[in-house]
Amino acid sequence: MNEMYARERLAEICKLLYDRKITVSAGGNMSVRINESEVLITPSGVNKGFLKPEDMVKLSLDGRVLSGGKPSIEHRFHLALYRMNPETNAIVHCHPLYCTALAVAGKDIRCNITPEGVLLLGGVPTIPYFTPGSEELVEAVAKEGHAMAMIMAKHGALTQGRTLVEAYNRMEELELQAHLQMLVGDVEDLPAEEIAKLSEMRK
Repeated sequence: MNEMYARERLAEICKLLYDRKITVSAGGNMSVRINESEVLITPSGVNKGFLKPEDMVKLSLDGRVLSGGKPSIEHRFHLALYRMNPETNAIVHCHPLYCTALAVAGKDIRCNITPEGVLLLGGVPTIPYFTPGSEELVEAVAKEGHAMAMIMAKHGALTQGRTLVEAYNRMEELELQAHLQMLVGDVEDLPAEEIAKLSEMRK
């Protein structure tokens, strides 16, 4: 992907996440792969609603900073996911209200109650709490790195995708599923055979 185009698209997605109230202030971090060995990631401590293309920090997959700026403190779990998943080209991590409410309450997100949840998200594991930026958190995220979406206990949510739009769509759907779960309470999942059928459609 052309680097300037990637910078512009990443800034657009950050603004969209902010405008949709899926992320607030300096919370969260978003990244996109620009080639086999380099990624762009949001800088540390900057409000996502005001980021410009030139603010994004370029990193090598081994963690070297290749441009100006300080990368997000949590850049290492982004890099771990890129290294283990060749098809992943974008990662979105933020603190959506309803996802985070469930994460703080110690509740898993159930994504088998609607067809869209199954199709876009599949199973959503909950990562145990570890200090942001810690090696323990990197290892815990990598352990569930096959998942399209995950929840971090007392922290927030993470999605990955083949494109920035796919990673964004999964985060938006994840927040919808969390909100829906809080509204409807304890409802039954879709029938097992329907979940299996929808899961096959995703492949």
